Amino acid sequence: MHGSGKALLFDIDGTLADTDALHVQAFNQIFAPRGHVFDRARASKELQGFSNASIGERFLPDEPPERQAAIMAEKEDAFRKLASGQIRPLPGLMALLALADRANIPVVAVTNAPRVNADMMLSGLGIADRFKAVIIGDELPHAKPHPMPYLEGLRAVNAAPKSSLAFEDSRSGIQSAAGAGIATIGIRTSLGHADLVAEGAVMTADRFDDPELMKLIATAMGW
Repeated sequence: MHGSGKALLFDIDGTLADTDALHVQAFNQIFAPRGHVFDRARASKELQGFSNASIGERFLPDEPPERQAAIMAEKEDAFRKLASGQIRPLPGLMALLALADRANIPVVAVTNAPRVNADMMLSGLGIADRFKAVIIGDELPHAKPHPMPYLEGLRAVNAAPKSSLAFEDSRSGIQSAAGAGIATIGIRTSLGHADLVAEGAVMTADRFDDPELMKLIATAMGW
């Protein structure tokens, strides 16, 4: 059962801020000694947008589940050390959040990152208070690419998929948001236009103050 309101729903990593290079660095710190080395291209296919549980199962198949979780926690710790103090919002983000605030349109974060990362990112960007809800994929029965995290995000603010917009940079994220029936904008921090559209993005941009994107948001949100 959907609500009837509007909402803007955002992935965090690679969408609100371009953190993908830092994630790759953190993965390589922890995984290179275990025989896995990632560049941006491999990471965008095999890591980006996937839940830590599924990454652990895939790359640490010989470890018991609690050891997989511990190793993934080491990776997240490495990421937080790298990201601390050096994350910057994508251009135009702050202005967009201010517009949403003025128009009383709720803003929701929907991520496969652990909650401690999500909190660090939002507070590091100085925008934690702007988000009405933060939905964590690994806290639900299904993470992205399943639509459940976005359906939960809509439910949290009583919004309808057809009246809302989502912003995503990963294949699994676009599949999740589009699967929930939300028109999704692909953010080109790692993937190009063609890849994002192939997954279901209605348009793509590399920043939030892209004139075409601003026009689309203004029409959808009615401001």
